[in-house]
Amino acid sequence: MKPLKIKNLILGEGIPKICVPIVGTSPEEIEAAALALSDVPADVVEWRADWLKGILDSEGKPDIKKAAEILRNLRSILGETVLLFTFRTFPEGGNLSISPDAYEALNLAVAASGLADLIDVELFTGHGMAEALVKKIQGHGIKTIVSSHDFEKTPDLDTLVSRLGRMREIGADIVKIAVMPQSRADVLTLLAATEQFSRTSDCPAVTMSMGSLGAVSRICGETFGSALTFGSAGVASAPGQLEVSELHRCLLLLHKNA
Repeated sequence: MKPLKIKNLILGEGIPKICVPIVGTSPEEIEAAALALSDVPADVVEWRADWLKGILDSEGKPDIKKAAEILRNLRSILGETVLLFTFRTFPEGGNLSISPDAYEALNLAVAASGLADLIDVELFTGHGMAEALVKKIQGHGIKTIVSSHDFEKTPDLDTLVSRLGRMREIGADIVKIAVMPQSRADVLTLLAATEQFSRTSDCPAVTMSMGSLGAVSRICGETFGSALTFGSAGVASAPGQLEVSELHRCLLLLHKNA
């Protein structure tokens, strides 16, 4: 795995970095959540825009002005902390359905603003637009995470490795997969795919097995090759997220004894 530098953060070496999602439903909740992170060991802060009420109008078009205002406020509060913008679509575990055209317009407007350091692009974006969208975002100097989420099952090893490879092929700066385990063997499958990809690829991987059964995958990234893990500071954005301070202690303990 080749490390990736974003501002002063280096992904892909040493202790996995911690991303804390902000899932407020109003500008006021989002601001309060950001201010509360001042004493939290967060390396990356993710704004989950699909949680915001009114982010899409009655016709399903994104409120780009509102998104920009919130991003400016987050940028002011968070300073040099890496800011990840994510609109998670409904089929991949998000709160809202959005058309492919609206999804593209929102993400490109965020990229053009320069207010986010990273933008999440779903691999299975409608009309197969992920590759073109990644290139357009990168054209604004913004890094991309290409992601895939399965809240029902864990695909087999070959499928997971192939999917991670496809993300890299379309230009992802970081690749991400989150899956739901139905057994302990599923957790092992996710970890094996992570190890195989990270050993042979040139970009950081972010992987997790969700739910309580997969919680171990959120703390053992340094061993298996996942460069970033997600922890909650309040409301979790996905099943199985650990509280960020406890997560940080676990990561330090494993690193100390590695």
